[in-house]
Amino acid sequence: MKLEVPWKKPEVSVDIDSIALMIADLQKETGEIPWSDGGKTDPWDHVEAAMGLAICGYIAEARAAYMWLADIQLADGSWYASYLKGNPLDRTRETNLSAYIAVGIFHYYLITHDLRFLYQMWPTIEAAINFTVSLQAPAGEIYWAKSPDLEVDPMALLTGSSSIFMSLKCALSIAGLLGKAKPEWKIALINLGEAIRNGYHLFNMTKSRYSMDWFYPVLSGAVTGKAAQERIDQQWKKFVVEDMGVLCVSDRPWVTIAETCELVLALAATGRNKIASIVFNWLVDRKFEDGSYWCGFTYPDMVIWPEDKISWTNGVVIMAADALYQISPAANLFNHSFWDSPEFLSYLE
Repeated sequence: MKLEVPWKKPEVSVDIDSIALMIADLQKETGEIPWSDGGKTDPWDHVEAAMGLAICGYIAEARAAYMWLADIQLADGSWYASYLKGNPLDRTRETNLSAYIAVGIFHYYLITHDLRFLYQMWPTIEAAINFTVSLQAPAGEIYWAKSPDLEVDPMALLTGSSSIFMSLKCALSIAGLLGKAKPEWKIALINLGEAIRNGYHLFNMTKSRYSMDWFYPVLSGAVTGKAAQERIDQQWKKFVVEDMGVLCVSDRPWVTIAETCELVLALAATGRNKIASIVFNWLVDRKFEDGSYWCGFTYPDMVIWPEDKISWTNGVVIMAADALYQISPAANLFNHSFWDSPEFLSYLE
């Protein structure tokens, strides 16, 4: 049930209420949010969809989404990579997918200020982050997963490690709010940040074809300031199709709404709101009749693919709108200046 939110919603270029309604209609009674009707669920994208719900006032639904994760968490603090109809589909245990719950719960707290829920979810967050940190390599990068046979795959992904960097910041902030000392997480964050900024050779470079490898170090706040602006500018032409959006992969003619909105978040995080707004407005008409957005489209032929209505794609559309138009109290979560405030610096230093 959508609540009347206490914050005033400004006029925006997208109908975020219709988008949120589509996500809410996909959510199951258990709290699970699958990719699409009849589709699979993975923990990272489930959280992304829940964040979109919370921004639009679906507080109970967002809470139920996080409780579902708590209910199905594995004994080692991880989750399986994907589920279908409530059953494990891919039994790989990915670090990035497991850590992201900290971002969702901190986002929920910024909107609700529900400290009691932070306490309730702390065991889940602590176990998830401990699992993730346990797979950190000596040079600071974090291995991407344990196989279904529980063997560590000694490969690190730049996008995944960057997302974990953001998760660690949020987890440490939650720990600080609850008075929990986690010095080992701080060390992990420092070492991970150093690896992301200066150790690109540590990561699987075949993934550099993917646009997320380009902007995720900036989106996560691992790369900031002048270095962040230079990183965005250097590969702009490789991934951005003017007046259309961002390519998922540089050598394929497929523009995706999620990657485009995540670039908007990264641009807004560095204070480049004007160009972020321009990119966001390229997407205004890329939607279905119900107001929800396509997953992606090919160009120049403009074929919508896939045709499914994807929950997490629409979740990040809402998040991008929030960052640009300051809709909710969590609007600045990814903004680099947000993390420079004395309150959060005290948790991270």
